[in-house]
Amino acid sequence: MLIKPKRRYIQTTDSKHWLRKYPNKIKDIEVKHPNQIWVSDITYIKTEEGNCYLNLITDKFSRAIVGYAIDDNMEAKNMIKAYQMAIQFKHNKMNTTHHSDRGLQYCSKEYVQLANKNKIMISMSENGDPYENALAERMNRTLKEEFGLGETIKDRKTAIQMTKEAVYLYNNLRPHNALNLRTPLSIHFAKTRIPTNFLHLQG
Repeated sequence: MLIKPKRRYIQTTDSKHWLRKYPNKIKDIEVKHPNQIWVSDITYIKTEEGNCYLNLITDKFSRAIVGYAIDDNMEAKNMIKAYQMAIQFKHNKMNTTHHSDRGLQYCSKEYVQLANKNKIMISMSENGDPYENALAERMNRTLKEEFGLGETIKDRKTAIQMTKEAVYLYNNLRPHNALNLRTPLSIHFAKTRIPTNFLHLQG
């Protein structure tokens, strides 16, 4: 009982910074359409070469992963690639809110400028409450537990390939209880045309 357990948790959120933090703007909002609210979170993936860091952006209505970025560090310029991906393939004119924790990357000048340029509202969890970004954190757990990203992977190249495959399988083939056992992308594009170059989600 005196042996200290190994610390398995790796902190990916640094909210103790001077940059502007935004209020939670999605509380009690009923989500009715794809691209109305995106939720985002960063998690780590272990490899024998060191950790990779994965930023996922998930559509709250359809549960589809609409953007992702994986790199060997958490610098804003790398994590922002997920945001650019989601924006590039946004297929309707719905006013969108991007919700995240108060991490440094999400408060960075680059992230905020991209939101403002594309008229996307910024929302963040308050007081470090994980329940205010529960879906995003649950997505991290789903990919790790169901698609092998929670294991120690051989190298970063393999981790990147496994992440790409996991996103494809989750979006296209995994039935979802919250969607009446339909798949995320079948819901996401139920009423709209799928862009022919939607490669990052279609495989």
